[in-house]
Amino acid sequence: MQTPIRCMLMRGGTSKGAYFLAEDLPSDQVERDCVLLSVMGSPDPRQVDGLGGAHPLTSKVAIVSRAATPGADIDFLFAQVGVAKAMVDTTPNCGNILAGVGPFAIERGLVRAGDKTTRVRVRTLNTGTIADLLIETPGGRVNYGGAARIDGVPGTAAPIAIDFLDAEGSVCGALLPTGRTRDIVEGVPCTLIDNGMPVIVLKAADVGRTGHEPRDQLDADRELKQRLEGIRLAAGPLMNLGDVTAKVVPKLCLLSAPRAGGHVATRSFIPHE
Repeated sequence: MQTPIRCMLMRGGTSKGAYFLAEDLPSDQVERDCVLLSVMGSPDPRQVDGLGGAHPLTSKVAIVSRAATPGADIDFLFAQVGVAKAMVDTTPNCGNILAGVGPFAIERGLVRAGDKTTRVRVRTLNTGTIADLLIETPGGRVNYGGAARIDGVPGTAAPIAIDFLDAEGSVCGALLPTGRTRDIVEGVPCTLIDNGMPVIVLKAADVGRTGHEPRDQLDADRELKQRLEGIRLAAGPLMNLGDVTAKVVPKLCLLSAPRAGGHVATRSFIPHE
């Protein structure tokens, strides 16, 4: 017998996820994770029997409730649901999915909307960080249409401004977990940093790439992915994250000189993709 569970599908930033009220999900973590895997259709590379979009950026979940303690309006637990693996990781936060928490909280009656704009203070339970979200609410209703544009998303929409109040070191305990601006990990110079999301930053040239390869080429580059995963696993303990084999943090970012404007070109890699 199936049990219906209310949820909203929303895009936040460059991600898309299922948003739930905490009270609508099982309180037991193991049971909850089984539900989330089923909802997303995991483990399955296509996620054909669920709401997931066969990519880590579209296999995310927000679990939302009124704040249990003072200092915030809303408590938010982020869950990254594996696509091809039966994995639910609540270690990291996600600024993209966070952007949708304010509108969801208003739509579900957790926060009363103002006449023009509404500020919602959200506590991310994964890391304990606090962020203020500013949502357009003309006439007391969430406005979704607008002219704001971001890379990675076609079209435009209403902006949601996020002010992160205490992101530095929220996962690893310090902005630079090792206390150094540069470390050598698996023979490669890296910067290990946590400014709300643990990230390993390295030069593309140091792993034999330009950083301007087409996406399909990078996706198919098994040698590069294996080397980056080796660096990631070695960096985990250095960043106070322990064994990160089954975690989606730290993420990796390759830097190179820009070719089409800007100060730097970046290529980001999502673990377990």
